[in-house]
Amino acid sequence: MNITEICLRRPVFAWMIMCGTILFGILAISRIGVSQFPDVDNPTVSVNVSWPGASPEDVETSVVNQLEDAMSQVTGVLSLTGQARTGSGRVTATFDLSRNIDLALQDTQAKIAQIQRSLPQSALAPIVSKSNPDDQPIMTVGISGPFSRQLLADVARYQVQDMLQTVPGVGQIQTMGYLDRNIRIWVDAGKLVATGTTVTDVTAALQKQHVSMPGGQLDTGGLAFDVRVVGEVPDLPTMRNIVVRGGQTPVHLQDVALVEDGFVDVTSYARSNGEPVQGLGILKQPGSNAVAVAKAVRAALDKVQKTLPPGMKLEVIFDTTGFISESVNEIGLELGLAVLLTALVCWVFLGSISSTMNVLFAIPMSLLGTIAILYFSGFTLNTFTLLGLSLAVGLVVDDAVMVMENIFRHAEMGKDRVRAAGEGTKEITFAALAATIAVIAIFMPVAFMSGVIGKFFLQFGVTLSVAVAISYVEAITLAPARCAQMLRASHEARGVVGRLADRGFDSLSRAYAWALARSLRAPWLVLVAAFTVLALAGYVATFIKQEFVPSQDQSRLSVRLSAVVGASLDETDKLVRRAEEYLIKQPEVVDVMANVNAGGGNFFVTLVPPSERKSTQAELAAVWRKEMGTEPGLRVSVQDLSQQGFAGSRGWPVQFSVRGSDWDTLVALSKRLKELTAASGLVTDIESDYALGAPELVIAPDRARASDVGVTVQDIATTVSSLVGGVVVGQYSSGGRRMDIRLRLTRLQRGRPEDLRLLRIRTATGTQVPLSSVVTTKEQPELQEINHADRERAITITGNVAPGHAQSEALAFVQGFSTQLPPGYRAVLGGQSSQFGDAMSSLLFALLVGMLIAYMVLASQFNSFLHPVTVLTILPLSVAGAVFALFFAGKTLNVFSMIGLLLLMGIVKKNSIILVDYAIEVREGEKLDARQAMQRAGPIRLRPILMTAVATLMAAVPSALGLGPGAETRGPMADAVIGGLVLSTALSLFVVPAFYVVADDAKRRLARRADRPALANAPEPPVA
Repeated sequence: MNITEICLRRPVFAWMIMCGTILFGILAISRIGVSQFPDVDNPTVSVNVSWPGASPEDVETSVVNQLEDAMSQVTGVLSLTGQARTGSGRVTATFDLSRNIDLALQDTQAKIAQIQRSLPQSALAPIVSKSNPDDQPIMTVGISGPFSRQLLADVARYQVQDMLQTVPGVGQIQTMGYLDRNIRIWVDAGKLVATGTTVTDVTAALQKQHVSMPGGQLDTGGLAFDVRVVGEVPDLPTMRNIVVRGGQTPVHLQDVALVEDGFVDVTSYARSNGEPVQGLGILKQPGSNAVAVAKAVRAALDKVQKTLPPGMKLEVIFDTTGFISESVNEIGLELGLAVLLTALVCWVFLGSISSTMNVLFAIPMSLLGTIAILYFSGFTLNTFTLLGLSLAVGLVVDDAVMVMENIFRHAEMGKDRVRAAGEGTKEITFAALAATIAVIAIFMPVAFMSGVIGKFFLQFGVTLSVAVAISYVEAITLAPARCAQMLRASHEARGVVGRLADRGFDSLSRAYAWALARSLRAPWLVLVAAFTVLALAGYVATFIKQEFVPSQDQSRLSVRLSAVVGASLDETDKLVRRAEEYLIKQPEVVDVMANVNAGGGNFFVTLVPPSERKSTQAELAAVWRKEMGTEPGLRVSVQDLSQQGFAGSRGWPVQFSVRGSDWDTLVALSKRLKELTAASGLVTDIESDYALGAPELVIAPDRARASDVGVTVQDIATTVSSLVGGVVVGQYSSGGRRMDIRLRLTRLQRGRPEDLRLLRIRTATGTQVPLSSVVTTKEQPELQEINHADRERAITITGNVAPGHAQSEALAFVQGFSTQLPPGYRAVLGGQSSQFGDAMSSLLFALLVGMLIAYMVLASQFNSFLHPVTVLTILPLSVAGAVFALFFAGKTLNVFSMIGLLLLMGIVKKNSIILVDYAIEVREGEKLDARQAMQRAGPIRLRPILMTAVATLMAAVPSALGLGPGAETRGPMADAVIGGLVLSTALSLFVVPAFYVVADDAKRRLARRADRPALANAPEPPVA
C-alpha cells in the first residue's frame, strides 16, 4: 500500500496533512526574519595598533608588515588589507564563508601574541576585533534640542549609547559630532615666559599634586582598615590653585593657564538639516538581521525618549532598513497577485470552480510548507527567497494539473471517482516525478557556486526546489484524495466558462493540428527557422548592456565632498555648508545628515518616495553632481547606496587597485590611470585612496647647539608635544564619571609656524632659551596613509558608471590597463568589479551542469539517449526569448536576469516532457510512426502545455510590471521569464515535434546502414 492509496482510503488524514503543513507555515511566517538579501557576511577580523608619533612609512615597515606576516598564517584567510597611517596601523583579514568567526578570532589572537614582542616598544598593545572597518551603519540616531552641548553629549554617551549597546544584534556604535568632556588647561606662552615657568613644570606639578592611590591595609586585630591616599583635587578652584613653581613668589596654575570644564578638541561637526546634532551610527553584528535590529533599536529609543528632559528630541535621522521592509512587503503583495492571476488562469482553462479549487489547494500547502522549511533552515524572507516563492506559484500547480487531468480522463472511461483517482495517479506518478526532478536538477549545481553570490543563489534554488518537491508530494497524495471527493467528470455539469473554454480549446486544437501536420511535412524548414531565431537572438544580445546589480531607487543617496589639501575644519565647513544649504532647499529632499571633517565631508540624503517626485534618484544625482561641483575648492561625488553591501562590496560599480613595490612609481601610475579613466567618459565620480595630507612642519633638534646649553631631545619633544599637540596629564572625577585633563597651548598662540618662537625651554643651568634656538624647522607635504592589498602596496581607484554606459564597458576598459603597466606592477579589479565576472561565470557553469543533470534524469525516464535531446532542444529557444524580452524592455543582463534564465531552464522542459512522453506512449500503444505520433500527441497535450505555461507566466507578470520598491531587481528576472516562456512555448509546439521526427528519421537511416553489411555478409540460402 503506497501513500496515494492511504490518502484515498483515509481522506481526512490527507486533509490533516495539508492543514498541518499550512499551520507550520503560518507559525514560521510570524517568526522568520526579514532582510533585503540573505544574511551572508564574510567573517572579518581586524587588528589595530596605535604607535603615537610614528610616520606612515615607519608604521608600514614596523607594524603592518609584521601583522600581515602573522595573519597570513591563519587558516581560511581569503584576503588581507592593510593601512598605515600617522600614529596607527590596521590589518583586516577576510575569511572563507565556512570559517567560524569566533575560532578565526582566537587563531588570530594567538598569532598576534607570538609576534607582539617584535613590535616597537612604544607601540600600544594590538587590539583584535571581529568587526569589518568597511561596514556602514544601518541607521543613524540624532539627539538635539535647546540644551548645552555638555548635557547633550552626556545624554548621547551615557543614556542613549549605553541603552543601544544592550539591544540584541547591535554591534559597534559610531559617534558623529560627539565630544567627550575634558578638563582643559589652556597654557599662555607669554605668562610662562613672564613667570619663568616651563610646560614641564606645569605637567610635573599636576602629576605630583593631583594623584590618588591605594595605601594598603591596617590590621588592628579585630578590624581591618583599607588605606587610600586621596590626593586628587575635588574641584576646579582647587586645581587652579595648584603650585606649579615654588619660591618666594609661588606660581599657581591659574597664573599661567586658563582652567575650564570643556571638551576634547573639535575634529568634526554633525548636523541634521542644518541644525547641530549628536549623531550615533549603529552597525549591526555580523550575521544579525538588519530589519530586526532596526525594529529593536526603535523600540529602545521610544523607552529612552520618555526619560529625557522636555524639549530634547531623540529621532532616527537616516535608516537604510526602511527600503528593505518596503521592498519585501512589495514582493509579498506581488506574491498575492501572482496567486490570484494563477487562480484566474486555472479557472479559465479548467472551466470549473471545483476543479480550480482542487488545483489551487496546492498553492498554500506548497508555499507555506516551503516557508516552514526556510525557517528551520535558518533562512530569511529576502529578495531571493520571496522571488523564488513568487515564481513558484506557477510551478506548484503543474503537477496537480497533470494528475487531475489524468484522473479526469480515467473518470470519462466510466470509472468511479475513487478508482479513477487511484489508477490515474498511479499512471502519471513516474512522469510527474521525472518532471519534478528535471526542474530541481537545474538548481542542484547552485550548491557548488562559491562565495557570497553562491550563498544568495543557494537560497533561491532551495526555495524553488522545496516548493516544487512539496507540490509533487501534494499532487500524488492530497490531489487524488480531493479528486475522489470533489471531481466532476460530466461535461453537462460544467458552467458557462467551462463550456466556452472547451469550445475555444477545441477550435484552437483543430487549428494547431492543421498547422502541425503541415509543418511536419518539412520538419527541416522548422529547424532552420528555429536556428534563424537563435542567430538573431545572438546578434541582439550584443546590444544588451551588462552589469552586476541594477541600481535601485531607494530614495537614499550618499554625497561625498572633498576640499583642497590642507583645508582646516572651519574652512572645510564653510564649503560644506553651502552644499548643505543647496540640498536642504531641494523639494525632493526630506532630510540631510551632514558629517564634516577637516578636508572633507559626507551627506546622507533621504528623498521623498519616487511617487512624489518627477526625477529619478539617478537623475537627481547627476544634477547635484553638476551644481555642487561648481563650488570652487570642492570636489563632489554621489554614491548610489543600493550598490553598497551587495555581495560584500563597498558599493562602487568600478573599483580597481594598482599594485607594486615602489611607492613613488605607484603614485605616478595611479594618477595616469585615473586620468585615462576620466578621459574615457565611461566612469564618473572617480576617487583614489591616495592623498597627501595637510602640510607637515618637521621640527628637527640641532643636537650640537642643544648639547651646548644642556637641553635634551626629550625636553624638546615634550615641550612641542604638550603645547602644540596637547597631552593628557591626568584624570578628574565629577558626578561619578572620569574625564581626561588635557593641557595645550591657547589657540591664538599655535595657529602659525612662527608661533613656535614664543616657546621657551629650560637649560641645564636653569635659564630659559627660545625653542627656535635649538631646533630647525621645515615644511613639507604629509603622506596620509599607505595601503596594502594582499600584502602588496596598493592604491585603489573607485568610481560610478557614467550615464549611458554599462558596467561591462567600464570594466573592459579598466582590464586593458594591465598591458600598459611596467613589469612588477598590475591593475587588479576589486569589490563589485571582481565579483561581476566571477558571478557570470559561476552562473554559466550552473546552467551547463544543470542541463547535463537534466539530460541524465530524462535519459533515465525515457530509457533513451536520444529523447532527452529532443526535450532539451527548447532550452536555446527559451534563452532567445529572454534575450528579446530584455532588449525590448530596455533591461540589462545582470545577476537577477540570470536568475530568470536559470529558472527558464527548469520551466520550459516540462512542456517538452509532456509532449514527448505522450508521443512515445501513443507510438508504442498504437504502433504509429514518429510523425503520426506527434500529430496525435500535439493537439491532445496542447491544453495542459498552454495552461502550465500561462500559469507560470502570470506568476511573473506582477514582478514585470515594476510598480513598487525594488522593482529594478525583480523586473529583469520577470522579463526574462516571460519572454522565454512566450517564445519557447510558441515554438516548442512545432520545433520539438520537428526535431523528434528528424531525429527518428536519422535514427532509422543509421539503423538501415548498419543492417546492410550484415545482410551482405549473410550466407546465401541453399539451392533446391
